[in-house]
Amino acid sequence: MQLTDVSKTAIVALRSHVLESEEPNPLIRDPMARLLLGRLEPIALKKERAVLFGRKLSPVLTNHIALRARKYDAIANDFIAEHPACTVVNLGCGFDTRYWRIEHGKCEYLELDLPEIIELKKAALKDRLEYGLIGASVLDHAWMDRVNPGAKKKVLLLAEGLFMYLPKPEVIALFRAFSKKFHGSRIVFEVVTEKYTRGFWKQIILLKMLLELGFDSGSAYRFGVREAREIESYGDGLKVIREWSWVEDPDVRPKILRRLGLARTQWTVTAGIHPDR
Repeated sequence: MQLTDVSKTAIVALRSHVLESEEPNPLIRDPMARLLLGRLEPIALKKERAVLFGRKLSPVLTNHIALRARKYDAIANDFIAEHPACTVVNLGCGFDTRYWRIEHGKCEYLELDLPEIIELKKAALKDRLEYGLIGASVLDHAWMDRVNPGAKKKVLLLAEGLFMYLPKPEVIALFRAFSKKFHGSRIVFEVVTEKYTRGFWKQIILLKMLLELGFDSGSAYRFGVREAREIESYGDGLKVIREWSWVEDPDVRPKILRRLGLARTQWTVTAGIHPDR
């Protein structure tokens, strides 16, 4: 198993789910995360196992990732309840196990990530997979016609920790394509404030990642916004519906984070795509 630094963050998210699930009163319950982690560790490069699977993770980081996962699960469940025959697409899915945490019912559930990630996931979960996986770059727009032929379906696009690692022009092009291909659908995505993508603050984030995760190269933030409504200018029919930050959650740890004015540094945006049509 050989991963880029951005893809390695998928292991961090998976481990965070496992660690949170083992708490006395867990924010999320994710037994499939434990199964998947146990199957990935033996096939990791020996020189990387200590960093990827043995390094101590910050409780603040694991809390953030668990709260974010719980929120996206809730959003998915609400959308599925409202549109039972919908399609849910987990973009940049990494090693997420959301399928087993949501009430997927009659909806079509799909995951998309780079081919090497998808092949690893298939190899690790081959006996448990019950949904479709697409090995492709999110920037190759061909996947859109594959998941929504004729642009007729109600689709929920989830981008939990993805866009901030992509070049801004490419993200804008994605939203422009979404506005054409996913009428009546929604996209839920995480963003960071624009200042984290350049200069001094970008270097601070890189140093923070290096200290917390043991790697940083390739994991710098490249896309950010000054405010969420900026994305409404990226394509016709895009409308911000709500915003949410993990530091606003009543279960954030430590509680002092709620008082530090961090809500719009890294947060989640829900946007409708031609919501009135």
